[in-house]
Amino acid sequence: MARWQDWLVPSEVRDWSLGREFIAGLANFLTAGYIIAVHPDILSTTGMDRHALIAVTCYASALGCFLMAFWPKVPIMMAPGMGLNAFFAFTICGIHKVPWTTALGIVFLAGVLFIGLTVGGLREAILRAIPLSLRLAIPAGIGLFIAFIGLQHMKLIVDHPATLVTLGPLRKELGLALAGLVVACTLEALRVRGSLLIVILAITLIAISAGWVERPTAWVTRPPSIEPVFLKMNVREALQPIHWLPIFAFMYVALFDGLGTLTGIAYQAGLARNGEIPRLGRMLMADAVGATAGAILGTSTVTAYIESGAGVAAGGRTGWTALFTGLFFLLAPFFSGLIAVIPSYATAIALVVVGIYMIQHIREIDFTRWDEGAPAFLTIVLMPLTYSIATGLCFGILSYLALVLLLRRWERLSPTLVLISLLSALYLYLSTRGLAHA
Repeated sequence: MARWQDWLVPSEVRDWSLGREFIAGLANFLTAGYIIAVHPDILSTTGMDRHALIAVTCYASALGCFLMAFWPKVPIMMAPGMGLNAFFAFTICGIHKVPWTTALGIVFLAGVLFIGLTVGGLREAILRAIPLSLRLAIPAGIGLFIAFIGLQHMKLIVDHPATLVTLGPLRKELGLALAGLVVACTLEALRVRGSLLIVILAITLIAISAGWVERPTAWVTRPPSIEPVFLKMNVREALQPIHWLPIFAFMYVALFDGLGTLTGIAYQAGLARNGEIPRLGRMLMADAVGATAGAILGTSTVTAYIESGAGVAAGGRTGWTALFTGLFFLLAPFFSGLIAVIPSYATAIALVVVGIYMIQHIREIDFTRWDEGAPAFLTIVLMPLTYSIATGLCFGILSYLALVLLLRRWERLSPTLVLISLLSALYLYLSTRGLAHA
């Protein structure tokens, strides 16, 4: 008879202990806990209630972690995805003025489509149709994009009527943020667990002491209600044809982000066998279900987190790591009073640091090959410059197809690539006509 401790242990895992799994779960939470402050700060720019978002971020993350714990039984945490939340807030709701309720409906439908693609095995087909260089360019471009947003939140970069952007004036808040960024990079170099969370809390405490932000009414409080955002998605409006391409864009970005994270962490944890990853299908389905459930709760796409590598490095090998991480997220809303007063220039540090992590994929792209490097370059550069992840993706795909045709590399053509290219062209046409929302 199996022990109760073995319920969340994959059959191929032999060397594990409950104590190590607890430490790994704590390492995951400390490494990715910044999302509790950063994510509400981003989504609240759409008009969503920030206090409700703090609780929803925690609950959605916990739910995603529990899915990974009980279904595929792997040490992978989930939370609202960085980059995807910026796409939601700054592109769909910001630039194109889509109401956040409709945007939640778009996320929900993208999640449903995500589930359908996973069940039908089409996720792998789409992955095979896109060259490795573009797959590597996606996280690099998103990293540059969210770092740019972080620098804007610090007010290091500000608007300029002639040059579009310029260096902002040195203010005390900016000085504190820059000092925090240097400290955060130093702690990351020293591999200090929870460095981003430490820096964000330290800057918040300094700002409170200096009187730059309001003091929290209480350090431990009753968790805020999620009623202002729970079940507020407008699916009927999101079904309008004008929103189909944003749905595709959300699904498309989440597809590569989730698949890359899941496979990377599985290899790091030693779960792969002879080049195959056991229960990868379950991991993909948990990822897809988490994305859909997040929209129901009232947040942008929930996805697997690359920060799960912190837990694996601490010895996490089983679903117990994900379970403990989820439990820590459930406790976090009781400290929402402190989280609510964290200034945006503190959370901006996390955006820049995460951007540095994400752009590291650029070193794996061979820019000496123009048929690979040029589409990757356009993908990376156009994401921040157009303030749209989807636009960068579309230009990368279309330029890749154009080079394949002009260079007569017929072996690289596939029906899936042609279909994705046609959708990308349609998206760009609608965008230039002001008819698309992503």
